[in-house]
Amino acid sequence: MHTGFGNITLSLLFLLIVSSWQVNAQTSEQKALEAKREQLQKEIAEMNRLLFAEKKQRGTVLDQMENLDQKINIRQQLIRVTNQQSNLLNRQINVNIRNISKLREDLEVLKEDYAEMIRKSYQNKSQQSRLMFLLSAENFYQAYKRLQYLKQYTAYRKQQGEEIVRKTEELAALNRDLTRQRKEKDELIAENTKAKDALLNEIREQKDLLLTIRQNESKYSAELQAKRKEARQIDRQIERLIRSAIAASNKESGGKTTKNTFALTPEAEIVAKSFSANKGKLIWPVEKGVKRQGFGVYKDAIYPGIKHQNNGVIIATDKGARARAVFEGEVIAISAVPGGNKMVHVKHGNYISTYHNLSNVYVKKGDKVEAKDELGEIYTNRFNGFTELKFYLFRDATRLNPEEWIYRL
Repeated sequence: MHTGFGNITLSLLFLLIVSSWQVNAQTSEQKALEAKREQLQKEIAEMNRLLFAEKKQRGTVLDQMENLDQKINIRQQLIRVTNQQSNLLNRQINVNIRNISKLREDLEVLKEDYAEMIRKSYQNKSQQSRLMFLLSAENFYQAYKRLQYLKQYTAYRKQQGEEIVRKTEELAALNRDLTRQRKEKDELIAENTKAKDALLNEIREQKDLLLTIRQNESKYSAELQAKRKEARQIDRQIERLIRSAIAASNKESGGKTTKNTFALTPEAEIVAKSFSANKGKLIWPVEKGVKRQGFGVYKDAIYPGIKHQNNGVIIATDKGARARAVFEGEVIAISAVPGGNKMVHVKHGNYISTYHNLSNVYVKKGDKVEAKDELGEIYTNRFNGFTELKFYLFRDATRLNPEEWIYRL
């Protein structure tokens, strides 16, 4: 009887250890997925608020296509993450079902053993039977061993009863957990259905826009060329300014003049090392906003065969929002593309952050700034109502991807 109970206990202990490890691993993964899902939902809500609110004018068809393309991409990510969560819950539910089944089987064995023990106890329940059991011993040592056996038997029966209660409670807890998991899965399925319906509507809207564009391709082509021209002008202006800043800084510090690398003073080197150590943790250049377009090469929203290059990131924000420094540094220049809006360039050791599309600037060349210091008000386009900051990052004259440096950009 002791052996059977011990085997069940060991079996249950092994099951619990394995299950606990699986649950902990899955819980950690579930938390990460939930955080990602909440972030994507927030991003979609911000895009809806900043780029898709009802306006008298919604901007060019090209603006609308690009915004829809970004929104569809985020929506697809949300659906993938929700599917991953649902699949993970499925695995958790299956583990729970197996554990519940195993617990029920072991609980039945425990109950049967306990019932058999109770029956035997009733058959020998009289005090006289116990006394006769002790007195019938052949010697004192055997009587002592019988007394010990009776004590162990009583303790064992109590332990087995407590084990039945504990396993019954554990089974109830697993059943409650299973009910919660199934409810969560149902909610995720409902949310995914809603997201897929929204995605289909957005794809239909995009197709309608595409039809409009192809009916007037010359207009779209002109818009596209104008955007490309503006982007090239901004890139050339920033590159010229950085080369000039490097040359001027190196001349002033007495370092070797070069077009590509800052000769750092000890103080500037400290700032540069601190900036580098904060990679992935820098604050956003706006207090609130959503990434409208990321860094690097991307496909054209109309003709996927055409590629575009974005050397910074574009962040949509609220009307009246201010650009803010992402780290401590020194304002090295205020510039503007002819006919365009203003840019502020801040040097952080040998790193430079550039904030473009400002209508008003609050700083001047030579000013020292700290993280979160306001640099200027971001321009709001009167035609489409969008307020967008174009943010660039360089190490010396080398372009960097701001998405790798700004926290969750």
